[in-house]
Amino acid sequence: MRLYTYFRSSAAFRVRIALNLKGIACESAAVDLRPAAHRRPDYLARNPQGLVPALEEGGAVIGQSLAIIEYLDETHPQPPLLPRPALDRARVRSMALAIACDIHPLDNLRVLNYLRSPLGQDEDAVDTWYRHWIAEGFRGLEEEARRASGDGRHMFGSEVTLADVCLVPQMFNARRFKCNVEPFPMLRAICEHLETLPAFAQAAPAAQPDAS
Repeated sequence: MRLYTYFRSSAAFRVRIALNLKGIACESAAVDLRPAAHRRPDYLARNPQGLVPALEEGGAVIGQSLAIIEYLDETHPQPPLLPRPALDRARVRSMALAIACDIHPLDNLRVLNYLRSPLGQDEDAVDTWYRHWIAEGFRGLEEEARRASGDGRHMFGSEVTLADVCLVPQMFNARRFKCNVEPFPMLRAICEHLETLPAFAQAAPAAQPDAS
C-alpha cells in the first residue's frame, strides 16, 4: 500500500490520520504541489484527477480522501470511524461532508491560485475569500458539534469518527491563514483534545518527511 501525499494538503492529512488510527503500515510518496508535480504525466497516469491524496493498493489507485478513508474503514474495521446505527452514520457523514465538500473545495490551493492568476486578485483579497468561507462553514459545524458531541472532545458522541478526522486538518488550515476561530469554542476544544492523540499528532504537516 502506498499513499501519494503532500505534507500541507488537508485532504492527505485526513488520510494519514485514518491510517494511524487503524495502525495500517503504508509507504509514503511525497508529491510536491508547489512545482505542480501532481500535473506531471507520470502522476496523471496513476491518478487522472491530478490531486493528492491517492492510495495505491493491489494495482488499483483510489483518489479522493473520503473514498480512501471509507475503503480503509471497510477493509480494516477496527477502530470504526462510522457508528453502526444508520442515522448516526448519516449525521457523522453530514459533518464530514460539510468540511470536505463545502469548506475545503472553496479554499483549495488550486482555487486560491486561480483567484491570484488569471483573476488577478491580490493576497489581501485571496485571504479575505479564504476567511469568509471558513467562517461560513465553521458557523454551522459549531452548532452541529454542540448538538452531537457526547463529551465536548469529539464531533459526535465520545469516540473518534470521520467528522473528527476531517475537522483537525481544516482547523490547521484556518489557523495557518490566520482565520478568527474565537467564535467557535466547541470546535477549538475538540481540536485541542484530538491534537493530543498520537494518531493525529503523527499525521500533522510538521511531522511529515517532506515538510519544509
